[in-house]
Amino acid sequence: MSGADLLAATALVTLLAYVLLAGADFGGGVWDLLATGPRARAQRRLIEQALAPVWEANHVWLIALVVILFTGFPLAFAVISTALHIPLTLVLLGIVLRGSAFVFRQYGDPDDRTALRWGRVFAVASVVTPVFLGVTLGAVTAEGIRVGDDGVPTTGFVAPWLGAFPFSVGLLALSAFAFLAATYLTVEATDDALRDDFRRRALAAGVVTALAAALAGALAWRGAPRFFGALTGSGWSLPVLLGGALVLAGALEALRRRAWTAARALAAGAVGLVVVGWGLAQRPYLVAPDLTVADAAAPPHIVRLTLWLLLVALVVVGPSLYVLLAVFKRQGATTQREALEAGDEDSAP
Repeated sequence: MSGADLLAATALVTLLAYVLLAGADFGGGVWDLLATGPRARAQRRLIEQALAPVWEANHVWLIALVVILFTGFPLAFAVISTALHIPLTLVLLGIVLRGSAFVFRQYGDPDDRTALRWGRVFAVASVVTPVFLGVTLGAVTAEGIRVGDDGVPTTGFVAPWLGAFPFSVGLLALSAFAFLAATYLTVEATDDALRDDFRRRALAAGVVTALAAALAGALAWRGAPRFFGALTGSGWSLPVLLGGALVLAGALEALRRRAWTAARALAAGAVGLVVVGWGLAQRPYLVAPDLTVADAAAPPHIVRLTLWLLLVALVVVGPSLYVLLAVFKRQGATTQREALEAGDEDSAP
């Protein structure tokens, strides 16, 4: 494996971490939007408690991914940021609006009309952003971005991403994030009624995720034929595809049996296999069909330096994230009980 291949594999790992951690944060916003019933406020408070310590920290994985592309694969970074600047701008706007709205809502009275509006902005941004993240991944897979000899995209700014396959990947991202969030929240909850609320949501989202994955795979047959061939006809295809289906089924069964910790691990495994399968089918391309990992890589000394710096960053950031979770994830049970004891029948958005 060359240095460029190792750096590309590292980029896939950072994408995986972002999906499993920050993806669940976005999914929490989906369930915030859909909170209903006599425990609507308690559901929202549980989501807030789960997100508050980690939602900013989880973006470190997206930052790492951008740094890897910018320094290690500058040509691919330039092509993607040019050809897909519309969906990427919508992603950035969604991330900023979501974070700002979450903070503004935290400091307001829950019954105040302004806080309710900020809550709606937070929830809607949490729905829109995953869709365009998925659209971006679908577009770099779908062979619609063509690159000229001078390294400039030649296919415009709309056609490469405005298609059925990229949006099917966006739907898959949204449903997978919602599935992760609901499953993780069954572990975060300390009240049985709240656990059951999110258990039902997780079961429904898991089924939708399976259907969305099947739809994306079917649309790839025409929308991304090279990708479809690699996904279904490689030596690793059967283990990854069958393994993903079995792990997802195991997660749903664990939810049915109320085995919360096992369900969380299996849900993460199922979504993780989707990301790994995408990465394996995408290789050796960063932007299909014109930019491979080797074509887009920076000079070898830049690639080596980037790898060393990422290793140092992991040594620093890893323990910090562990301490963050160890300190803040022990809190929240008291607030959950207070929300339930308040007997809040309010289900207003």
